[in-house]
Amino acid sequence: MRISNWTLTTAGTTVLLGGCAVGPSYVAPEVSAPPAFMGSPAVEDATGEAAAVDLVNWWRSFDDPLLARLVERALAQNLGLQQASARVVQARAALRHARADLLPSGQVSGQARENYQSLETPQGRIASALPGFDREAQSYELNLGASWELDLFGGKDAAREAARADWQASAAGAAAARLAVAAQTADTYVAIRSLQARLDIVRNQVEVQQQLVDLIALQYRKGVAAELQLRQAEGALAGVKAGVPELEQNLDTAMNSLDVLLGSQPGTTRPELAVVAPIPAVPAVSSAGGPAALVRRRPDIIAAERTLAASNARIGVAISEYYPKFSLGGLLGTATMGVGGLFSGNATQASGVLGLRWRLFDFGRIDAEIAAARGRNAEALAAYRLTVLRASEDVENAFSALVKQQARAAILGQGVASLAKARASSFAAYKGGVSSLLDVLDADQRLLASRDAEIQSKAAAARAAIASFRALGGGWDASNAPS
Repeated sequence: MRISNWTLTTAGTTVLLGGCAVGPSYVAPEVSAPPAFMGSPAVEDATGEAAAVDLVNWWRSFDDPLLARLVERALAQNLGLQQASARVVQARAALRHARADLLPSGQVSGQARENYQSLETPQGRIASALPGFDREAQSYELNLGASWELDLFGGKDAAREAARADWQASAAGAAAARLAVAAQTADTYVAIRSLQARLDIVRNQVEVQQQLVDLIALQYRKGVAAELQLRQAEGALAGVKAGVPELEQNLDTAMNSLDVLLGSQPGTTRPELAVVAPIPAVPAVSSAGGPAALVRRRPDIIAAERTLAASNARIGVAISEYYPKFSLGGLLGTATMGVGGLFSGNATQASGVLGLRWRLFDFGRIDAEIAAARGRNAEALAAYRLTVLRASEDVENAFSALVKQQARAAILGQGVASLAKARASSFAAYKGGVSSLLDVLDADQRLLASRDAEIQSKAAAARAAIASFRALGGGWDASNAPS
């Protein structure tokens, strides 16, 4: 069978016309950003220059080996990250599928058939009257087919670009999830150390107040102290003891949360955290290039920009539906009634097809599809700009919290030193009969509250440093993002 010259000519013409892309060209939006953050911490080294800060592995800068191990274990085992990685694999597969749509497809088909004709059907009765009729018949067929939908107006190419942008967005989303897991793990660890320190302070205060109760009880038995003083001291002791169960509950919750972040059963990491350690010291934090670098580095911004690019490409996919779709198809094979002649010249068969599909009377629906695609693009643009603004807000808030909490912790440290001296003086005055028991209890209460506030402020400063690293996009290497 000979394929017509008209089919070949038309096919060649359509190939030459290929590459006429439709749809708007994508241009990454420009975002106006200030030259520097308002509350950037002034971090300098010995020469007065900005100190170098490791953003990729920022958790190591806290100089706490257990913290570093826990964060790295979470990055390896966290189930949420495994889900994010699986989504990247799916997006990558969708990109490969979109690329394959641009190429011809082929298939091999074959069949062997045996028929046994009934003599009771109309066809059988007619055929049985013919000379040489045989109720049994065999047929064999082997074909090689190919088809190709030509991308004359760029619809499939736009779909491929959209799939590529989706894959890049999913990879950036996985990096954002990685940042979140690292920050949540470090934040939970700091919370655990803070709760342990607060529990230690409360328990020490319980011991101190128990000694005071014992002293007053002795004086009461000797008739030196009144029962009112004993009951006041006992009430104050009970008030301090009441804080222990609540802190222990919060500590249990934090440890369980850490285990889930590590992809482990609750209780797994408690032996490692049993030994009380100080709250990690706040490391150096810098602006890391300022707002301009933030847009290029923070993964949620990259994901939002890639989502915008994908929505722009899908406008082209929708517009391409205005135009006709051409496809080429061909078949080369052999068919025979007997196995012996399957590869003889007489058994050869071939065909060629030029297909056309055109939604000629469907432009109203296409208009609606294009309008929807443009609407999604406008939504993605607004989402991108909002993501940039919120990223800057995150950094400013984290820097502000870091600076203010460090200042607050320093002030509270001075207050703790003064209140400790005041408590010692009030207790000495009480033993000397110069002041009342209420002065001692008041001093104890103030000292306990001040020490607790100091611990919380130190923890808040460390957590603000963690939030700063996360807000700056630390925890991954942006130069390794897929392109």
